[in-house]
Amino acid sequence: MASPLTALSPLDGRYARSADPLRPFFSEYALIRYRVRVELAWLMALAAEPAIAELKPFSRATLAGLKQLLANFSENDSQQIKDIEAETNHDVKAIEYWLKARLGRNREVQGALEFIHFAATSEDINNLAYALMLTESREQVMLPKLDQIIAVLREAAQRHAALAMLARTHGQPASPTTLGKELANFVHRLRRARTRIAVVPLLGKMNGAVGNYHAHTVAYPNFDWERFCGRFVQGLGLEFNPYTTQIEPHDSFAELFDAYAAANTVLLDLDRDLWGYVSLGYFRQKARPGEVGSSTMPHKVNPIDFENSEGNIGVANALLRHLSEKLPVSRWQRDLSDSTALRNAGGALGHALLAYTACLRGLGRIEADPRRIGEDLDANWEVLTEAVQQVMRRHGVAGAYEKLKALARGKRLDRNKLAAFIRALPIPADAKKRLLALTPSSYTGLAARLAKRI
Repeated sequence: MASPLTALSPLDGRYARSADPLRPFFSEYALIRYRVRVELAWLMALAAEPAIAELKPFSRATLAGLKQLLANFSENDSQQIKDIEAETNHDVKAIEYWLKARLGRNREVQGALEFIHFAATSEDINNLAYALMLTESREQVMLPKLDQIIAVLREAAQRHAALAMLARTHGQPASPTTLGKELANFVHRLRRARTRIAVVPLLGKMNGAVGNYHAHTVAYPNFDWERFCGRFVQGLGLEFNPYTTQIEPHDSFAELFDAYAAANTVLLDLDRDLWGYVSLGYFRQKARPGEVGSSTMPHKVNPIDFENSEGNIGVANALLRHLSEKLPVSRWQRDLSDSTALRNAGGALGHALLAYTACLRGLGRIEADPRRIGEDLDANWEVLTEAVQQVMRRHGVAGAYEKLKALARGKRLDRNKLAAFIRALPIPADAKKRLLALTPSSYTGLAARLAKRI
């Protein structure tokens, strides 16, 4: 048996445990199981339709047996299908043959064996299988993990809503904000990104070789196949696409992958900002017993979780962007380039999941250092020149901007120098009093209010 130490992909080696939640959806075993699920659902739908007179309705016992076959589907079953595929060189046909062999043991189903894969092309099975994989992995793994990040950030944003912090535009000291407000910005962005992922409808088709119901209508010319197939696809929890070639064009897959990539880009921005705040000392990192930060510098606690998240987002988005551009493009009615590309969907989401998990670890290791944050504020009184300028403008002091530019641009101001400037201003006494009471830590506008209500 292969060892994680010999795995070609880090998802199956170094990061195998973190990627485990996606294996029930995107492994080869999972793909085969989803195909079997679609084939069985199609057979049961046909058997329940009175217009298909040659296929008698299944008894409750047989229906229960078919459902049990799927519930008990094992890796050994999938290996049997792979063994058949080694002979047929066709993965979906191998499933048809396996099902006929297994279901042939049931006397009631024996007369229905030729309705397995009836009027279907391989892509009818595959497009529905992948749509289900993407739908269920989204609901059961990806969105819950993203929700964890959002929840942690929201709690921290509200907890630090009033903790004043020096802002840095262009990397230089700027009007203060609060730590909570900066985190709240990401909560808002990630919520929007999450909604975009969640609302993408996954489309499916069940219309035969080139999308025109040829085989269906030849076998049963007086039956409303479009309506029947539409209900079947919708019954799987997918949206029906009535206009396709042999393949469902994957536009909805592309929309979903784009949505994931957009969310990942927001997370990348978060990773880099938090990394920077750790570098400034605004966050302390909790050291883990036994952990080594550097092989030669014993003091180091590195922000490796945010770095790991950033790196995996890069890999994930490279794959996601490629898939979103490639999948909707197919030569004429069919080529197989989408098939081999789509097998990387699990890898793309696997790296995204690694990024989410690493970011969560990083968030769990940092704690704000109010003393260090306060030191930066106290060292940059010049950030109050914006406030002084606006009050001067209100009271008609000519050249307010230019006067403060001469006082402070490229210079450091201390409290006393700024106070002397304010006292000399030709403005009302109450305005002077308000400005003299102002400090970098109190000049945060509505930041605290915005952070608390996120």
